[in-house]
Amino acid sequence: MQEWSRHHFDAGTAHHGGAPTSRGDTIVVDLTEVDRSHVGLVGGKGAHLGELHRVDGVDVPAGFCVTTDAYRRIIAAAPAIENEIDRLARLDPDDREAIRVGSAAVREAIEQVAVPDDLAAAITGAVARLGADGAYAVRSSATAEDLPGASFAGQQDSYLNVVGPDEVLRHVVRCWASLFTERAVTYRQRNGFDHRQVTMAVVVQRMVVPQVSGVLFTADPVSSNRRVVSVEAIAGLGEALVAGQVSPDTFKVRDGRVVERVVAPKAGDAATGPGGTGEAPFDPARQEPPVLTDDQVLALADLGRRIEAHFGSPQDIEWCLADDGFHVVQSRPITTLFPIPSTPPRPLGPGSAAQNGQSNQNRQNGQSDQAARSDQSDQASAVRANRVFISVGHQQMMTDAMRPLGLSVWQLTTPRPMAEAGSRLFVDVTELLTKASSRANLLAAMGRSDPLIADALQTVIHRPDFLPPVEEDDGPAWGLPGADRTEEVPTDPSIVTELIAQMDAALEASRQRIMTASGPARLDAILDDIADLRGRVQADPRSMPVIMAGMQATWWLNDRLEEWLGGRNAADVLTQSVDNNVSAEMGLALLDVADAIRPHAEVVAFLREVAAGTNGKDGDAGHGDSGFLDRLDDLDGGPEAKAAIQGFLDRYGMRCVGEIDITRPRWSEQPAALLPVILGNVDHFEPGAGPRRFEQGRKEAHDKAEEILARLRELPDGEAKAEETRRMIDRARAFNGYREYPKYHIVGRYFVYKQALLAEADRLVEAGVLRDREDAFFLRFEELHEAVRTHRVDEELIARRKADFRAHQALTPPRVITSDGEGITGVYRRDDRPASGLIGLPVSAGTVEGRARVIRDMADADVAPGDILVTAFTDPSWSPLFVTIGGLVTEVGGLMTHGAVVAREYGLPAVVGVQGATDRIPDGRRIRLNGTDGTIELL
Repeated sequence: MQEWSRHHFDAGTAHHGGAPTSRGDTIVVDLTEVDRSHVGLVGGKGAHLGELHRVDGVDVPAGFCVTTDAYRRIIAAAPAIENEIDRLARLDPDDREAIRVGSAAVREAIEQVAVPDDLAAAITGAVARLGADGAYAVRSSATAEDLPGASFAGQQDSYLNVVGPDEVLRHVVRCWASLFTERAVTYRQRNGFDHRQVTMAVVVQRMVVPQVSGVLFTADPVSSNRRVVSVEAIAGLGEALVAGQVSPDTFKVRDGRVVERVVAPKAGDAATGPGGTGEAPFDPARQEPPVLTDDQVLALADLGRRIEAHFGSPQDIEWCLADDGFHVVQSRPITTLFPIPSTPPRPLGPGSAAQNGQSNQNRQNGQSDQAARSDQSDQASAVRANRVFISVGHQQMMTDAMRPLGLSVWQLTTPRPMAEAGSRLFVDVTELLTKASSRANLLAAMGRSDPLIADALQTVIHRPDFLPPVEEDDGPAWGLPGADRTEEVPTDPSIVTELIAQMDAALEASRQRIMTASGPARLDAILDDIADLRGRVQADPRSMPVIMAGMQATWWLNDRLEEWLGGRNAADVLTQSVDNNVSAEMGLALLDVADAIRPHAEVVAFLREVAAGTNGKDGDAGHGDSGFLDRLDDLDGGPEAKAAIQGFLDRYGMRCVGEIDITRPRWSEQPAALLPVILGNVDHFEPGAGPRRFEQGRKEAHDKAEEILARLRELPDGEAKAEETRRMIDRARAFNGYREYPKYHIVGRYFVYKQALLAEADRLVEAGVLRDREDAFFLRFEELHEAVRTHRVDEELIARRKADFRAHQALTPPRVITSDGEGITGVYRRDDRPASGLIGLPVSAGTVEGRARVIRDMADADVAPGDILVTAFTDPSWSPLFVTIGGLVTEVGGLMTHGAVVAREYGLPAVVGVQGATDRIPDGRRIRLNGTDGTIELL
């Protein structure tokens, strides 16, 4: 490396002694003297370019960086800029006009600041030392840029072919100002980045005049397959490619071979691609060859792999070819790839020495658990076979990212080992796919619950050489425990009553055991209780057989009645208004709450103010705490309204959206989240709507049963068919309501655990161990156990996990993902797609037309009777909306998931598993929903 004195210029004065540090007076540094640890000094782009100098065989154009210290001096010189930034930070990211005006004001203020003489001299002097007669690229390099969790690509400005020191200086100022482009401001505010915490450096490099330029992805950006390198290339400068002005030649490389090559038409070429797309596979007879040879593509792929290995993650690399050599002008992490699942070791029990020791070692090595697991996965990948994982979230109707405490508690609760990726959970089904009977059972189960998962698994199965040849097996098949014991269960509704009473008693016993303990003993009690919960819900000799008996009776009715009488999904009407469906009862209970509130105009007006956030105190507004309930005491009718709401919370307050994640706020913690639904019920329903709704469903089911039985008796062997059908109807109605209760019981225990864990977190805050009680959510259960025992935590680990979680929230989990990182999305193999519509899985029969209401958060729901709810997923917490809507469309779900069960209970037509529904169906558009055939038409 050259002497520091030749490259580190500070107001014209050289500094010696190694790599730069930001001391508040560093103005320019040479790119060869910085690395990835200097993001705070030279920004993400500058740090990555400096680090690239350390990769063997990588040629980076010469240049220097104007540091963030220079930017800070400019901002500090003009207090008016600080005031404009403060105003900008208070804007709503959805208020585009306000952000446009505010960001323009900040940019103008920066560009009008006079650059101090010493700072200008340092920059122009550095240009002169590189050779003032050349052309330069002047490129923004923000400190929140090219980060592992957020690339900020294209947010700030860069300029090419800048000639002369004075012009370089002028464009440096423009780069500083571009920190506040409208797109950059909006991106930061949406992603939780403080404008004051983001600063700007500027990279100045000699321009390379290339014959060919392009981008290289070391993982396929479309499929996310990490074994595929994707190359895009055009003749000349790459700016036209980045701007989307030209079509590139594209190449795919796998295992050292070019496996795909698409050549874009050159000037004068005809659009010979399929369908007139303007692209065609390479034909050697074409006059214009690809802009790169295969050897050059392979050399680029090798270069990309070396850079990827150096940075430790897949990279998005900008390159150019000049003078028969490749130059790298940028490399950033690919932030849109979903991580590859890796399985953490399961805790062995309270204070497991092996588990805690490994976590401590990871922290001492400066690694997060995720990084450590990634390392373990990488080390094992060379010796293990390909793996296939399916999403747990798609089965549980909760595909949002989960915090570490939520992930670990759910893993402790479930009997099947689960892998983690992107703050979600996955199950490794590789072994099941390599055994004949297990494969058949898995595909059958997925075909009923989520046909898109089943189809994606078929794609993997039929992929040559990905899985070993299938073997016969007589081992345990995929399925739920107790599924083979359903015939042992008599059709006796009292069994359900007994099971519910046992669970209620167990919940109260859990509360007593856990809440009377403290410290490490309390977490030991939770672990013991989780073991009891697993046994009670999953291994009880009657619980799972009862659930499966109801499901199998439903399947029998649909299959036999379609065969005998025609028509589909007859059981949907036959199972309306069954007893003991706690999720359906919850929606009706909120109608009763509305009945208690409706007569009191002062209460209604007050609750509208709280829901709108205009009468909130101490966090009441919107999703605030329970403070507004106490304020009801002073209103006419307030005590009655408070009693009704509190009674609902006593029964259902442990529920919330995404309730399998213990860290999500419960209704008891944020009761104002229920107000939009309660007030909607006040507006749209007459008194007594709850009982009437239930009785109407019961009558429709009875009448449908009598009609079916009468028609069956007219068939050959009709009496036998009718008798068997009646038996199955009784069985379905006796047991289907219980399907929802084990989940309700799990969530009830989760709320006890959460209250206990937060009490311990509060003690850690009081002791100065945690900064905030919710920091405990970013520790796994075993780590929180250790923190309670030792009063020590790793604050850096918590900070890293918070950053990981924020990044993962923006990712969409695939239904199926392989160990290559490839996300596989299945398709519906059907020919009945409407000409102007979508298809999905029919789960509740009937056809309805209405206004589509696209809603992503139940607390924001504004629905009128007859509206068709369109959302990503619905867990039981969405049930209160079902009493209002006329139909349901979700992106996630299956025949027996909670939304489908409750939709049938209420007689709502429903179609689930509709890919991209919330994006493809416009809010307010009138649609026709066919819950019998599984189609949605846009009208």
